[in-house]
Amino acid sequence: MQAPAKPLPISEQQRARGRWKLLAVLAVCAAPLIFSYLTYYVIKPGGRTNYGALIDPREHPMPVLQASSLDGKPTELSAYQGKWLMLKAGPSSCPKSCMDQLFAMRQVRAMQGKDMERIERVWLILDPAPLDTMLIRELDGMRMLRAPAAAVTAWLPPAADAPLASSIYLVDPLGNLMMRFPPPPAGATEAQTVEHYAKIKKDIAKLLKASAIG
Repeated sequence: MQAPAKPLPISEQQRARGRWKLLAVLAVCAAPLIFSYLTYYVIKPGGRTNYGALIDPREHPMPVLQASSLDGKPTELSAYQGKWLMLKAGPSSCPKSCMDQLFAMRQVRAMQGKDMERIERVWLILDPAPLDTMLIRELDGMRMLRAPAAAVTAWLPPAADAPLASSIYLVDPLGNLMMRFPPPPAGATEAQTVEHYAKIKKDIAKLLKASAIG
């Protein structure tokens, strides 16, 4: 009876070919993500300067916030991964400037047309005080989470000489904090305020158009 043939040894050339094939597969899988980040940080959609300030997500990774919904159920921002998050943080007392921003976030989302479903609005409330019931109704559709102030302020970088609550932030579908939008200019007219939010809408529209994620 003839002995079974011994398997031929794998040559270094075959090993190298196998490694290149594996790298090629990984590159194809990673290409959409790589393209998205090149678009955000290098190409800049539309070839123009963005209105919002770009943030390096490596310096501000999303923390575990130990947040809760308004009815006290534990939750996390990671529950909304897969969507773009327009995010605002601040106390439960919400003066007119705060309310104007929250309502503007709704309008900016609605103005994205068919892409609006790719966006979630989130308000991180940094104290345990109760919210006005009428405000909750008026903000229907906004995710309202109570989160520890220390964890949120350590994560979100405020604009220079401005309180954290004055800015709107953008988080990408992978959970990366990537952009901060300023408040309307002090003493802005109604027309200037409309233009301000139109610029925010335009920035987000560019990102949605360029991105294959979310």
